Amino acid sequence: MNNFWEDKSVFITGGSGLLGSHLIKKLLEHNTYRIVVLVRDYVPKSIFFSEKLNEKVIIVDGKVQDFHLIERTLNEYEIDTVFHLAAQPLVTIANKSPLSTFESNIRGTWNVLEACRLHKDRIKRVVVASSDKAYGTKKELPYTEEAHLQGEHPYDVSKSCVDLIAQSYNKTYGLPVAITRSGNFYGPGDLNFNRIIPETIKNVLNNKRPVIRSDGTYIRDYIFIPDVVDGYLNIAENLHREDIEGQAFNISTNKKISVLELVQLILKIMDSNLEPEILNEAKGEIKHQYLSGEKAKRLLNWEPKHSIEEGLIKTIEWYKNNL
Repeated sequence: MNNFWEDKSVFITGGSGLLGSHLIKKLLEHNTYRIVVLVRDYVPKSIFFSEKLNEKVIIVDGKVQDFHLIERTLNEYEIDTVFHLAAQPLVTIANKSPLSTFESNIRGTWNVLEACRLHKDRIKRVVVASSDKAYGTKKELPYTEEAHLQGEHPYDVSKSCVDLIAQSYNKTYGLPVAITRSGNFYGPGDLNFNRIIPETIKNVLNNKRPVIRSDGTYIRDYIFIPDVVDGYLNIAENLHREDIEGQAFNISTNKKISVLELVQLILKIMDSNLEPEILNEAKGEIKHQYLSGEKAKRLLNWEPKHSIEEGLIKTIEWYKNNL
């Protein structure tokens, strides 16, 4: 067992969300000294509460938009490690409500980083969650970390800004920051049923046709949430290295799949004969997007452990037991 985390005081924004909850579970396995979690909403069916993770961490009630709360938390709990995960994560919501998305994603990020700057004598590592959407639309695929960031739609723009702000705090103030750009993650506990994987599984369990909002040809890469967590921890554990600090890393399977192929794979695993309903009404979304994970493999010796079939089998089993 890795004992790196046994003396660490960790602050996680968005810790009650899907990624945050799985990150907490892994840190608890590592006997982390202190885990402090910023929680905005009480969602009783989330695994943060249903698996009683909330009883094993220190909870700070509030939002990333509250700078003074963030700064006080870093100071009072003597934080040395920050995982900034909090965000409005859904493209459709960002298109409907761009201002709240910008407030959460952009203001929230500069609040966290500015608070870290004020306590940089103690802060040893900051991992900031950007996204593959920060790249915007590009003809050259797969995206590598050297590609320019040029989001076009509200969610994409917010993540481009998050990414650039994080880079600026490293280059200008020497804050030990690294940035993650993940593909679409999925796994046990995802209650956002307007995402394609949980929505499809839920529909099939209820004997309803799965719905595809696009024309089905949109291409993405999907990564199992435990693999994402391993990537985040690997980056944090190596942030003392000069070749890691200030860098961005794609968290990816190096595999691409269309939405229709993904839905058909879920139907196959679930032994269902239901036919997908293709609405072809998606707007404001990037059509083809997938990542190269070669940099993480080269510099961190990290790559995902699960194939998409393995990840989906475990995910489907969770929904069967919990829906």
